[in-house]
Amino acid sequence: MIKTFEKFDAVRSLVGGELSQPLDGIIRYHSGQTPPSDSAIDTKLKELQADYDAKQYQRDRLYPPIGEQLDEIYHNGIDEWKKTIKKVKDAHPKPSE
Repeated sequence: MIKTFEKFDAVRSLVGGELSQPLDGIIRYHSGQTPPSDSAIDTKLKELQADYDAKQYQRDRLYPPIGEQLDEIYHNGIDEWKKTIKKVKDAHPKPSE
């Protein structure tokens, strides 16, 4: 699944606090919030997307639930558990910096 961030996501990140965006699509500010500039919004959109993209490998690394991991260790030993975890790590290596 590809995530794309919307203007509202960027504004919420920049302004904080309560915002609303009714069906008309116009962002409504509350409590004296100052709307950010278009360039600040564009910069924040790029930052949010880059951060999300950089963490893709973390989302792909779906380890078994901890309860299943403990059962694996108890029933089959630590070496079998290590093999299970290694399969996930090998399938989704951490990108180099």
